[in-house]
Amino acid sequence: MNIAVVGTGYVGLVTGTCLAETGNKVICVDIDTEKVTDLQNGKVPIYEPNLETLFERNINHGRLEFTTDLEMAVSNSQIVFLALPTPPGEDGSADLSYVLGVAHELGTLIKDYTIIVDKSTVPVGTAELVRKEIAKSCKIEFDVVSNPEFLREGFAVSDFMKPERVIIGSNSEKAKAIMGKLFGPYVRQGNPILLMDERSAELTKYAANSFLATKISFMNEIANLCEKLDANVDMVRVGMGSDSRIGNRFLFPGIGYGGSCFPKDVAALVKTGEIENSELHILSAVMTANKYQKEILANKILAYYNGNVSGKHFALWGLAFKPDTDDVREAPSLSIIDTLVNKGATITAFDPAAIGNTKKLIPDKINFASNQYEALKGADALIIATEWAVFRTPDFIKAKGLLKESVIFDGRNLYELEQMTNEGYYYNSIGRKTV
Repeated sequence: MNIAVVGTGYVGLVTGTCLAETGNKVICVDIDTEKVTDLQNGKVPIYEPNLETLFERNINHGRLEFTTDLEMAVSNSQIVFLALPTPPGEDGSADLSYVLGVAHELGTLIKDYTIIVDKSTVPVGTAELVRKEIAKSCKIEFDVVSNPEFLREGFAVSDFMKPERVIIGSNSEKAKAIMGKLFGPYVRQGNPILLMDERSAELTKYAANSFLATKISFMNEIANLCEKLDANVDMVRVGMGSDSRIGNRFLFPGIGYGGSCFPKDVAALVKTGEIENSELHILSAVMTANKYQKEILANKILAYYNGNVSGKHFALWGLAFKPDTDDVREAPSLSIIDTLVNKGATITAFDPAAIGNTKKLIPDKINFASNQYEALKGADALIIATEWAVFRTPDFIKAKGLLKESVIFDGRNLYELEQMTNEGYYYNSIGRKTV
């Protein structure tokens, strides 16, 4: 099929590349001329495992191209995916200006039957708004479909190529049949394509992400209680997760969720509830709990130093909100940095992929190291904020020689307590006793 993908951000680029991988001809569109030029020259602007391989292959085979010309892309496509930003407003609601702005343009560009697909995470009712916007200046038959993405950063390519489910929200039998054919190659192992109305599809994405955020926040609060009761959250987690009704995923305690999805999706759903006079009490509490959890490791550090970190220097391992991504949006590391730097501390950080994005965000606030051990030189303590695999089995003897004191504050519970006792470290983690 001939497909256009409008927007070359995280979702758009992964979507376009993976659609090309199954033989479709894909044109990706963006208004950022510099970004499009980089993409045309083979430069992938995000870090995502396995994406670059597929990207290069499909460009070389002529199945994937990039342009700033929306009219050209639409005129050559049967399906147009909208993968545009929906940033949160000050009140938490999703900003639909990018989506509706492109929809307005599409009204004058559609010349033959076209399916417009909302791939962005959008509030319930957006498909109807897009349809109305296009219809203002379009007399050609078209359909609007909601096809929410469920891409985990760090696993996005595998999630797209082998999805647990594909959701297609539409009241058009014609559109559902075409979309089913498009996604058929991705579910050959039997995972379902779920057909539903647009509003249910839109709400499914918010509900799924909000439930996962709730599960994370619940486990974090149990971890905090474990510390008060001298219990071990690792054991509690295993005991809970062995119950098939609960499952063992998203039960690892830490320092709060971040990224581009959970924070904004929870906030947007809470705002929708307010608008509809159906308050979401649990999700409001989840937002409060997560804000507290992002501050918990910095508070542990402050308590250790009796509230005074002025003149202290810390090594920070991990900047991204999770491993295998360069995304630092809403990352817990940023909360830690803000708190400690504002109280007079200095920080040298290392992350395998997210240093570039962090420099763009806070260019002069902290220092950056070229590897994890360089970050340790002369530091009073080590702080761990992201569970990258490279941090799981460090040379503790070497680290001890580089640190001023053998002190670790671990927000991701990377190490066993017995091991840290044997290595001779003061070790403070989440939901476990301090050794």
